[in-house]
Formats: sequence, structure tokens, C-alpha cells
Amino acid sequence: MPSYDIRPLQLRIFEILKAIDTVCREHNLRYCLVAGTLLGAVRHKGFIPWDDDLDIAMPRDDYETLMANAAQWIPQPFEAKCAEIDPAYSGAFAKIIDSSTTLIERQHYAYLAGIYIDVFPLDGMPENKLLQHWQMIRYKFYCKMIYLLHRDPYKHGHGVSSWLPLLVRKLCTHDSLHRKVRRVMTRYPFETSRHVIDYDDKSLRGVMQKNVIFPTKPVVFEGEEFAGMADNHTYLTKKYGAYMVVPDAEHQRQHNFHYLDYDTPYREYADTRQFINNK
Repeated sequence: MPSYDIRPLQLRIFEILKAIDTVCREHNLRYCLVAGTLLGAVRHKGFIPWDDDLDIAMPRDDYETLMANAAQWIPQPFEAKCAEIDPAYSGAFAKIIDSSTTLIERQHYAYLAGIYIDVFPLDGMPENKLLQHWQMIRYKFYCKMIYLLHRDPYKHGHGVSSWLPLLVRKLCTHDSLHRKVRRVMTRYPFETSRHVIDYDDKSLRGVMQKNVIFPTKPVVFEGEEFAGMADNHTYLTKKYGAYMVVPDAEHQRQHNFHYLDYDTPYREYADTRQFINNK
């Protein structure tokens, strides 16, 4: 179980969502709630009680417009993190963070920033099922390579388990891997594709016909309206099956973040993890 109270975290990241919703409305950017956030909106009218993150998705053009203008459009203390903005950022998709906080997701992974919401680009997918599988295989491969590049190579000791992440560090660079994963993700343009993907769980369950998602319809989340999907039921059924059934405690997934501080801006935090300082 997490060592922190989830509800205060939910309420803090909810403030990020409200700010991004305002920015998207002001600048006519398309977005929608996805994954567990949309499930929470439909099943609980807000956060899933044990959920400690929040997810939205945006068509690729809208996503890139937001990232390109984030410094001007997103109010402080919130800021965008993505590979195009921050050369050291380790994700294949963006986060909007609260820079007045400090968060380390996992002790052995090189993430140090603030609490966040995930922002996934919506990209096109081919019609052919085999090509869809090939697309996902390539995406997962490069995401794994990026993970190994930024993971403590000695997480499991100095034996054989350290060889692969050390090899990745020798053969790959951060920039080259991000160029490759971006090339994979943007292979099929959103606007001209009938099927799109949200990348949330790195599986083909996230592949939907575009008309399942757009045009969006309002959905209530924590007492306020945000952009849901055109057909929430079809999306949630494909992602989760019988989505209105509440899972038992054994299947209630939480992050259990390594370090969480609501009062210290992440730029003021002294990261003493040895593998970070040795990179």
C-alpha cells in the first residue's frame, strides 16, 4: 500500500487537469479523458478511489501545439515536460507537472520532477491487424530501451542483470532513441487514419476507430465537466471489459511513488541517488 494518503494527491493533480482544460478551451485544442480517468468519470463520477494518476489524450497536432506553446499558455506553477522541451526527459509522451512539488516515481528510475498528469498523443494506426501488431512491437521496444537507458543498471546487483542496461548505455543515446520512438508513433497520421491509438497501456486495446473518440462529449469528473469521448461505452469495454464491475482489492493498482513532497519545488530538491550522479 502507498505510504501517502491518496486523496490529497488526487485533489492536487485535479488542479492540473482544470488548468489544462482551460488552456485547451482558450486555444481550441482537442483533448479527452482516457484510460482510468475516463473509467473513473463514468463509474465513480471522479477518481477511482485507489487511483493516484490522471490521463488525457490529444490528437498529435493539438498535442504538439500545446507543447510548443506550453511556456506561454500554461499558468505557473504548472509546466509541460516532454522530450521536445526537456532534453533529459525520459518519457515517450508528455506530462504536465506541478513544479511547486517534488516527485520521484521509482527509486531506481531517473524521474525527478513534480506531481503530474499524463498527456498522450493520439496517433493513427493502420487498418491491417498484423501491421498494428508490428507498430506496437516497435513502440514497446523503443520504450523499453529508453527505460533501460534511464534505469539504475545495478538495480538488481552487479551481475548478469546489469549487462543489458549497461549495453544500452554504450550503444544508444537518449536523443537517438527518442527520434526513433517518435518516428514509430507518427508513422500513420492521426487526421488521415480511421483507427487511432492512445498508447496508455502499450497494447492494442488502445486502438479505436476515431469516431469512438471524436467529437467529444462532456463528462462529469469530480463535480465539473471535462471532455469525454463520443462513445465512452465502446472505448471502456474494449479497454477493460465489464468496466462497471469494481475489481477486488488484489487488482486495485496504485503507483506507490518512492518520494512525494507537496511543499518543496523539485528544482530545489537535492537528488542523492548515486546512479543519477554517476550518469
